[in-house]
Amino acid sequence: MKAQLLLMSTPDGPFTIIARDGMVLASGWTTDPGDLTGQINPGLRPAEFEVVADLGPISQAVEAFYAGDPVPAMNVPVMQKSGPFRARAWDVLRTVRPGFPVTYSQYAELSGNPKAVRAAASACAFNAAALFVPCHRVIRTDGSLGGFRWGMAIKESLLAREAS
Repeated sequence: MKAQLLLMSTPDGPFTIIARDGMVLASGWTTDPGDLTGQINPGLRPAEFEVVADLGPISQAVEAFYAGDPVPAMNVPVMQKSGPFRARAWDVLRTVRPGFPVTYSQYAELSGNPKAVRAAASACAFNAAALFVPCHRVIRTDGSLGGFRWGMAIKESLLAREAS
């Protein structure tokens, strides 16, 4: 399966997107597609890439996010595959309001199992489609940021951008 590969420049640094059929397979703040492919479910992982200059609505959603409108990114189709809890948890992340992060405990509850805090954290850790599935909107109960695959400076920047 061939996928499209796009590298965009953002205020938070280079942002790479791997997409197929108008859906995001993986994305993140890196120039190395290898940093992204390991997060893609093996059954969805592309064998080769076609480098493109634009991904239409996907590119436009990233530009809108950085121009102050995070809504279009939540409407970009994403293709991730996992078990039922994680799949639901990823869908739930897309409903968390920008500027109003939730704690891991709240996220577990929103995902349907208040006792599954570790599973909720795992859904964040295994989320391949950063920005489009906004795992950066989940923080620790004490209000600290917690972890983020792409670094704490980017998580802090994304949250600050959404809060303003």
